[in-house]
Amino acid sequence: MADDREPPADADVHIDFCGEIVPVLIGETVTLGREGQIQIDDNPYLHRQFLQVTREDWFVWLGNVGSTITATVADADGLAQTWLSPGGRIPLVFPTTVVWFTAGPTTYELEIVLSDLDSTFVPVKDDGERTGDTTIGRVNFTPDQLLLVLALAEMILRRGNRGGGAIPASAVAAEQLGWTITKFNRKLDNVCEKLTKLGIRGLVGDSGHAASNRRIRLVEYALASRLVTPDDLPALDAARAFQRDALGSPYE
Repeated sequence: MADDREPPADADVHIDFCGEIVPVLIGETVTLGREGQIQIDDNPYLHRQFLQVTREDWFVWLGNVGSTITATVADADGLAQTWLSPGGRIPLVFPTTVVWFTAGPTTYELEIVLSDLDSTFVPVKDDGERTGDTTIGRVNFTPDQLLLVLALAEMILRRGNRGGGAIPASAVAAEQLGWTITKFNRKLDNVCEKLTKLGIRGLVGDSGHAASNRRIRLVEYALASRLVTPDDLPALDAARAFQRDALGSPYE
């Protein structure tokens, strides 16, 4: 049966990027990219028009109108997460949706907020006990594997506000950890294989070899699913302090 009620005119739907708040009105589409209502950056790797937020009556939609960049979309608690490919379109159903995407060397993060809309719902957290070395959801990370993910996501986690941040090259992250590049790549292989077995796409190529953009996909997934948060950064600081105290010897 069709719903012929009028959506509430005062319902709050807005996009928050680096503190810039842009409302999305009924019947309106807001475009994000190098051009559009929200000009994200002059990054040449970013599409002129990349994401569109459209409000149609009782529904709010997020569409990817770019041609090459994929966006990672999750609820604010990281309990639900999806991968929005070019040409894709999904309805937004959470009070707060967080979006990550990477263009060239920069990873961006923004929020889409829906309040006072009947179409939103809140996911239920599972507060059951966790076991293992370092348990994050269904993933058991060893201390070294956790350090690797933290080293790759560090600049974004320390940023303190949604916006843009860089993912370091493997050689840079390895040096900061006091690891050889061989050790770093071996640990990265292990993390990607572990997550791939849990059904996470984009970390291993079709031929079974490493995906070309796996660092980007790993960081976006880790942020979206809350595999790592700013609360985990002291572990990274402690590892680096240990390395310094050991007079530069690799942290094994």
